[in-house]
Amino acid sequence: MSRVPLILAMACAPLFADQLQTRPPVLQLSLKQAVTIALSPEGATRVQLAQEALKQAQSRKTQARAALLPDLEGNLGYQNEVRNLKSQGLQFSIPGFQIPSIVGPFDVFDVRATATQNVFDYPSILRYQASKKAVDAAKSDNDGTHDQVTDQVARAYLAAVHSEALQETAKANVELSEALLRLARSQKEAGTGTGIEITRAQVQLANDRQRLIAAENEVQNSHLRLLKVLGLKLENPVELTDKLNYIAVPPLSPEEALTTARKNRAELRAQTEKETSARLNYGAVKYERLPSVGAFGDYGTTGAGINSAFPTRTLGVSVRFPVFDGGRRDARRQESASLYRQEKIRTTDLRDQIELDVRVALDSLRSADAQVQAAQEGLGLSQNELAQAQRRYKAGVTNSIEVTDAQTRLDRARENQVTALYLYNLARIDLNTAMGTIQTMIQ
Repeated sequence: MSRVPLILAMACAPLFADQLQTRPPVLQLSLKQAVTIALSPEGATRVQLAQEALKQAQSRKTQARAALLPDLEGNLGYQNEVRNLKSQGLQFSIPGFQIPSIVGPFDVFDVRATATQNVFDYPSILRYQASKKAVDAAKSDNDGTHDQVTDQVARAYLAAVHSEALQETAKANVELSEALLRLARSQKEAGTGTGIEITRAQVQLANDRQRLIAAENEVQNSHLRLLKVLGLKLENPVELTDKLNYIAVPPLSPEEALTTARKNRAELRAQTEKETSARLNYGAVKYERLPSVGAFGDYGTTGAGINSAFPTRTLGVSVRFPVFDGGRRDARRQESASLYRQEKIRTTDLRDQIELDVRVALDSLRSADAQVQAAQEGLGLSQNELAQAQRRYKAGVTNSIEVTDAQTRLDRARENQVTALYLYNLARIDLNTAMGTIQTMIQ
């Protein structure tokens, strides 16, 4: 070894060591770990937004409850006044005595606590009940968002596993093409092959290498999409620990699946609670025509100064009943009734959509299961075909065209098996999402 390369290697060694130390560690990620990361408070964007929506609903509930609680205020005031008694209609005429029309300046000091309380206000009670239902709906929406994010992560993870399986298939095809190229060369050296057969094997190898390059690029892209879904930095290298496999699903009737879906779908719970909230809001507007009863009072001291102030108080009860407001109340009632009808329509539509999702998912799962079985059978047949073609080619009974054709069918069979497994697992995700059990499937 010459000294120049040795010196260059010694000089570059610290640089390579720094790069290795600063390189992000490989993140070994299973599907369960990916879902856990996405559902964490700092995970997926949709989870964070759903949590903020829940906080907003809880704040609106607190605001609605405030209408039923006492309102306490304190006031401290000091004024220096000059009054024109005539401007207030006070005119005195006493013979022999002149009462001035301008009074002041004089001081007014007042310290007072004021309290008001709704004794009976039925619309406010209904609004508070509606706000509680809105909080329940927000919680169900939050659960639904968790299911949706889990579904999204499962799909992204499955797509990444699918791309890795296609990459492994492409590598196997390249290795097979290299082996067949060596076989063609050995046959030519033995005098039983021709140059065109070597060229044909080289063309097949070039095509397989091109597909391998495309598969490797798709693996990188699928990893980036997965990291984006998880809310992680895109420069993190990822190693997926779960592989594409077949997990049998117990037979399930549409009625059983629909019963499970109606019980577990968080979207349906949220929509039902939104409908109840809209009904209560409609009742609150409708019953605004009822009288409301309130109590009020204040207590404090007032006078020309602190030392001369005397206690004063006010206590009372008020009854408020609407007479005419220009039609605004009727317009609000019509609007709230329309909003209530909208929620009822959405509930009916969601029930129909859930049934459609379940039935389509069951059909897709049955079809995907049959495709897996057919792909497995096709793979075994294509492997036997290639083995027979290789034996015939080695024996000189046929040329390399038969081997190339068998190799092409084997390549397609391998890809068909990977695609069938991908579609089967995708159908499993669809079914569990439709039934609201997607998080149970990931456990």
